[in-house]
Amino acid sequence: MDNLNVFSADIRKHTLRALLAFGGGHVGGCMSMTEVLAVLYGEVMKIDPTNPSWEDRDMLVVSKGHCGPAVYATLALKGYFPVETLDTLNKEGTILPSHCDKNLTPGIDMTTGSLGQGISCAVGLALGLSIKNKDNYVYCILGDGECDEGQVWEAALFASTKKLSNLIVFVDWNKKQLDGFTSDICDLGDVEKKFEDFGFFAQTVDGHNVTEIISAIDKAKNTTDKPSLIVLDTVKGKDCTFANIPQNHLIRFGTAEYDDAIAFLDDKISKLESEL
Repeated sequence: MDNLNVFSADIRKHTLRALLAFGGGHVGGCMSMTEVLAVLYGEVMKIDPTNPSWEDRDMLVVSKGHCGPAVYATLALKGYFPVETLDTLNKEGTILPSHCDKNLTPGIDMTTGSLGQGISCAVGLALGLSIKNKDNYVYCILGDGECDEGQVWEAALFASTKKLSNLIVFVDWNKKQLDGFTSDICDLGDVEKKFEDFGFFAQTVDGHNVTEIISAIDKAKNTTDKPSLIVLDTVKGKDCTFANIPQNHLIRFGTAEYDDAIAFLDDKISKLESEL
């Protein structure tokens, strides 16, 4: 699985490239979700970068839409658009706004950013595919702070009621949100148990271990009568050398910080590639 770890590190590098062009952004939450993006786009999802609207594709809804730059980096690396486009993040005329927008960006399946709403959209997509008897999967990535929103739990109840086994939801459990630790602001308690109580097949894995993520997805796909939830136990700001600070939700940074971070990631990639 070292190829997926290389892909994940490369996503981090290109995410930082995009954020540098804008002067900063949601570094912490982007860095914590790159392994699951690497697994989905590098191993699991049915996709066609030359035909982003392919009807038989699997779909991803990134409900934590403020972390769009990580998704854009992934899409660019997969060939949905030129990598150089990342340098236009949030600039006039860009196809890469700060939050995911399906009307602007090739490969984005749902516009998100109003926290709590993305999972409802994912549930709707999954229900529609189920009604049509299609075998596509819908994946959704939630932030743990986002789970403060009541709409998340309304969507969860509806998904379990409709037995949407084609829906696999991830919670990026990096334990921080905008203004502090989730446990201090609105303690979620046992996230896995909560979703289980709402009718989901639920698991918790190391969110930076691609092998564990793949195994959890395989188990989820073998569940036939309910939606699935995978809690990703992650570190906010993972592998970003300047993000090891208490408040790393949104960080402004310059070329010096960027160069240090890229040097660290390049070294990691070199070591991983030597083991391939």
